[in-house]
Amino acid sequence: MALSIFEDKSKAPGNSELAGVLKENFKLWNELIDVVLKHYPAATKEWHYSGTNYGWGFRLRDSKRAIIYMTPCDGFFKASFVFGEKATKEALGSSLSEEILNIIRSAKVYAEGRGIRVDVKNKDLIEDIKKLIEIKLKY
Repeated sequence: MALSIFEDKSKAPGNSELAGVLKENFKLWNELIDVVLKHYPAATKEWHYSGTNYGWGFRLRDSKRAIIYMTPCDGFFKASFVFGEKATKEALGSSLSEEILNIIRSAKVYAEGRGIRVDVKNKDLIEDIKKLIEIKLKY
């Protein structure tokens, strides 16, 4: 089973399918997209199929890198980031919730940075994710 609920390589998900799967969290999905576009209007939006283990994911990019990855699941989605050393240091020194700080601290470190993945199941962590977007855009 793929990480994403959308596994069919032949067809990228549309808004109606996404809304049906995410239910009340579809609003939060769009809210995060709006935050990125507010801070970086030139961001490009793209669906990407990453293989049978991952399925379809959505990402917002600047000209060089992904700002945020969003993976639709059954009733929720995952918001993911790759933070370099400077972004990680700022995030760990910020007023993020202890839950998010623990996710960052425990994230595996790769050559390209620290992979951070947050399950968005309700609005509880949205303000923290917005802060993560701002930090990502800064670095």
